Amino acid sequence: MSEAPPLQKPSTTPPSVEEHPAPSQPQKRRWLLVGALVLFVLLAVAAYFLVPDLYEKQTDDAYVDAHAVSIIPKVPAYVQTLHIDDNSKVAAGQLLVELDPRDYVVQADLARANVATAEGKLKEARNQVLVADANTGQQQAELEVARANAKLAAINLGRLQSVSDVRAVSSERVDEAKAAADGTRASVTAAQVKVDAAKAQATLARAQVETAEASVAQAQAELAQASLNLSYTKIYATRAGSVANKSVEQGNFVQPGQTLLTVVPDQLYVIANYKETQLTHVRPGQPVTVFVDAFPDLRLHAHVDSIQRGTGSRFALLPPENATGNFVKVVQRVPVKIEFDNPGEALKWISPGMSVETEVFVRERPAWFGFLN
Repeated sequence: MSEAPPLQKPSTTPPSVEEHPAPSQPQKRRWLLVGALVLFVLLAVAAYFLVPDLYEKQTDDAYVDAHAVSIIPKVPAYVQTLHIDDNSKVAAGQLLVELDPRDYVVQADLARANVATAEGKLKEARNQVLVADANTGQQQAELEVARANAKLAAINLGRLQSVSDVRAVSSERVDEAKAAADGTRASVTAAQVKVDAAKAQATLARAQVETAEASVAQAQAELAQASLNLSYTKIYATRAGSVANKSVEQGNFVQPGQTLLTVVPDQLYVIANYKETQLTHVRPGQPVTVFVDAFPDLRLHAHVDSIQRGTGSRFALLPPENATGNFVKVVQRVPVKIEFDNPGEALKWISPGMSVETEVFVRERPAWFGFLN
């Protein structure tokens, strides 16, 4: 009889729970790759926002501007003819507006007549000087004759008085000689008075010449002013450009100082208001890239022309008074003038007032950063 197999004791150890398998090598590499990619993206984003500030200064507080010329009349008149229309192109020296000139033609003719009258009076005054000088000469000659007669009478009187003591001449003849001498002396005095009067008349005549000359100068000045006012009835363009802000029509009555229209020149520039903290390394001549909001794909090359000596708030209507009240520090903005290098055809579509963004390159951009920009 075969022996029975021995009984096995039941194991007291509980069944082992199934453990998670360790991650495989491919999974580890995948997580490392994802982490590296995330880190690279974070570094790229940080570089995109932080690195550009090291070599360029940007602002979107910028706009296109130009030295626009306001067309303003200098004399009041009715508009007779308009030679331009809205948005017309004009050349330098082109006739823009004609005002009614009739009133100013009459004023010029009247002033011209006043000049002729003043010149006639001047000629008359100069002739009076000649007459007065001739009269003075005549009176001077009569004075010399009177003096000669007085001298002769005095000699005759002395001769007669010298022989009157010896009874060579009668007393009657001596008395007659005295009377003659007294008469000639009176004639000298009268002649001297006439000479003085003639000289005074000549002086007066010369003063009248000066007055007439002043009248001629005044009349000529009035004629020049009248001619100038007449010339103001034709208004010309001082520079080439385009018509904008036209507010005048034919037949309107215009006054001096009234803006009729504005001529916007073709030479445009940009005013960029940079924060004062951005201007540490900004200098005239540095290259600038300009982005026009109206044309997102357009990039224009420019350069810094100048930096205004003063912040925008300094020239405001009510400038800040930091010495009064509580002080709150505010970063100020300084206008920077930027001129285009060669805008080309873009000037036909860009207008003053358009918003732009600018980038001023204060240093050369790193070559390795080009793929991020």
